Amino acid sequence: MSATTDRIRGNWNQIKGKLKEEYGELTDNDLMYQEGKEDQLLGRIQERTGKSKQEIKDFIDRI
Repeated sequence: MSATTDRIRGNWNQIKGKLKEEYGELTDNDLMYQEGKEDQLLGRIQERTGKSKQEIKDFIDRI
C-alpha cells in the first residue's frame, strides 16, 4: 500500500475538493471512490486530465 493510497483513504473528501479546484473538467463520476480501487480512480483522473499517474499522485501527496 502506498502513501498516496493511505492519503486517499483517509482524506478523500478534502482531496476530491482540491482535485476539482485544480482540474475543473473532473466530474463526480470521475472522482467516485471505492476502497481497494485506487488505481482505477487514478486511471479515470489521468484519462480526463491528460496528466500522468505520477503527476496525479504527486499532487495528492502535496495536499
